[in-house]
Amino acid sequence: MSEPTPLNQSQETPGATDPQGGVDVKAVLANFEAEALAKCQADLTELQTKSAELADQYLRAKAESENARRRAEDEITKARKFAVEGFADSLLPVLDSLEAGLAIKDATLEHIREGAQATLRQLVAALERNKVVTINPAAGDKFDPHLHQAISMVPSSQDANTVVAVLQKGYLIADRILRPALVTVAAPK
Repeated sequence: MSEPTPLNQSQETPGATDPQGGVDVKAVLANFEAEALAKCQADLTELQTKSAELADQYLRAKAESENARRRAEDEITKARKFAVEGFADSLLPVLDSLEAGLAIKDATLEHIREGAQATLRQLVAALERNKVVTINPAAGDKFDPHLHQAISMVPSSQDANTVVAVLQKGYLIADRILRPALVTVAAPK
């Protein structure tokens, strides 16, 4: 009788039994594959649930941003449409005063002058309430090209590049130049 040859690792086949313990390798592999498959399916279900939640959150966030954009556009449209409402409202008393002054048929020159001065005060107050500020530099102030427009340079005893005279007042509206002040400037000596 010949001695049986022992199986080496390369000769073992799946499903073979171990000569000492009788373990079925095929069953162990099948069990391992079933557990791995069950874990993968559980992970897949969890990821699908998470994906559905994220998709829902995305759609809600998108809808919310669309609504916010639409509301902002509506507010901008209303702001543009009614932007001058407050300004016009503050000018109505000036209009009323001018109409009342013109309605007086036998007004004296003194009455017309007093009425014009009162109306001018109303107009200045209305402009100030609406953040319209006068630019009226004094003689000797430094020339500022952001606030002033030089019409001419004149010889003067003042320092160079200073305002000599204001030909027309300028105006700012909320720190933005509405119209620069027209000035003459001292020429360099």
